Amino acid sequence: MATTSKTSTKDASKKPKGLTGKMENSEFHKFFVDELKDIYWAEKHLVKALPKMKKAATSTELASAFEKHALETQEHITKLEEVFSLVEEKASAKKCDAMEGLLSEAEGIIEDTEKGTMVRDAGLILAAQKVEHYEIATYGTLKTFAENMGHSDVVAILEQILENEKATDVALTQVAESFVNEQASQE
Repeated sequence: MATTSKTSTKDASKKPKGLTGKMENSEFHKFFVDELKDIYWAEKHLVKALPKMKKAATSTELASAFEKHALETQEHITKLEEVFSLVEEKASAKKCDAMEGLLSEAEGIIEDTEKGTMVRDAGLILAAQKVEHYEIATYGTLKTFAENMGHSDVVAILEQILENEKATDVALTQVAESFVNEQASQE
């Protein structure tokens, strides 16, 4: 027995390019866009905080990791702007309380640790990994939302960002485990 679609060919042609019926004006789509605005704000503020973290780092390895991540974060902002365009929304930011708190915590670590110590680097890595884990959770969920709405072009972009965030987390772990944590424990 053949099944028929409720959407006629005529109706399908009215949809904006790249959008599925599941995304248009649904509460889920609005929630998705709201969360995009949240992570957009987070990335825009992180890109401003990373140079401060780089400057505060003791080791050249950690400073380099922060510099690399600042460049990648700028790319994430550009990719998010592409996502906004694909879902036919204006790229705008909504204050992200979570990122504001995480960046405030990073500033506190800088203030509470002695300049030129591995304890400071260990603290900066901790703060940076908290940020990474927040971003990994957010991008993973947004990717799943986009999958559920059938928006494969958005899924691909969010997957790229997600994989980059995971790689940054691994790189920070490697710096911590290669020498920072051991030296910090001896200070």
